[in-house]
Amino acid sequence: MSLRLFSAKSSLSRCFKSLHSCSARAFGAGAACLGSVNLKGRSCLTLKDFSSDEIKKLLWVSGDLKHRIKHEKQYLPLLHGKSIAMIFEKRSTRTRMSTETGFTLLGGHPCFLTSQDIHLGVNESCTDTARVLSGFCDVVLARVNSHSTLEELDREASIPIINGLSDLYHPIQILADFLTLQEHYGSLNGLTVSWIGDGNNVLHSFMMTAAKLGVHLKAATPKGYEPDKSVTEEAHRLAKQHGTQFILTSDPMEAARDSNVLVTDTWVGMGQEEEKKKRLKDFHGYQISMQTGSVAKSDWTFLHCLPRKMEEVDDQVFYSSRSLVFSEAENRKWTIMGLVVSLLTDYTPQIPMLKF
Repeated sequence: MSLRLFSAKSSLSRCFKSLHSCSARAFGAGAACLGSVNLKGRSCLTLKDFSSDEIKKLLWVSGDLKHRIKHEKQYLPLLHGKSIAMIFEKRSTRTRMSTETGFTLLGGHPCFLTSQDIHLGVNESCTDTARVLSGFCDVVLARVNSHSTLEELDREASIPIINGLSDLYHPIQILADFLTLQEHYGSLNGLTVSWIGDGNNVLHSFMMTAAKLGVHLKAATPKGYEPDKSVTEEAHRLAKQHGTQFILTSDPMEAARDSNVLVTDTWVGMGQEEEKKKRLKDFHGYQISMQTGSVAKSDWTFLHCLPRKMEEVDDQVFYSSRSLVFSEAENRKWTIMGLVVSLLTDYTPQIPMLKF
């Protein structure tokens, strides 16, 4: 059931027919279990707050919408008459485009608000903003500097709040990453993902999600750039609970060894520009290359949430058949669609449950 780039000419229709038949035989009980999961009215600030079944349900809905809309060419106005407020304290290509195009495709109306339009906590308090937007919209997606801003919005709003990125977590990116891996490998359970780079918000979201999907996680970060201590403690607890491995190291090759997936991200995030010279020096030796992949498993692939810089991964890997980055970017749309549909409706997927 794998939609591999290694076999890009394989028939999508044949793949989905196979998915349907195998799912019906092997995952009927699991589908019934996930079918009872209802996320309507919930917020999504971090996948730490979501159970294994809830995350699987989000991925299932996302895959279902992608199949029905992209491949079956169906029109599904599931969000007709609904609107989303998009608050962006930080610029973005993928978060903005995926949310605007996805929400519109489902019949809804996106409203984009930059720091020039809305000054959270400056001209108006977060409390008042949350209450005002609750009267205008059905859901808010906020891409903010501080995670505490999201928590305040969520406390005061009467509608769901979605984390479009904060300094602590980036949950919507991780949903796209795991949908991409599920499509490529056919299942997630037992995969090993190796993060090589900064101990940042994207890694934190991997740490809160991987074990719940049966995925082993290894992370290599330079000394001084380790992930947050409390997030690390929770990741160890989740790995123990779900019977997976979670390993931290400062050696990129150790992290890459026997891995299915190599992942990195920007070394210099927004707001860290003044640290660029020091960071480039500290991250020397962390570039992902074919040499890094030489110690990974034979079917290894590469992910990057973008935008990418040459120092993080070389062209030979980034533009190779092992790179899933553009499918990963596209899946930002399908997973944000799956998320908002799950939070705002009682939608039930029409395709058999994905294999996890």
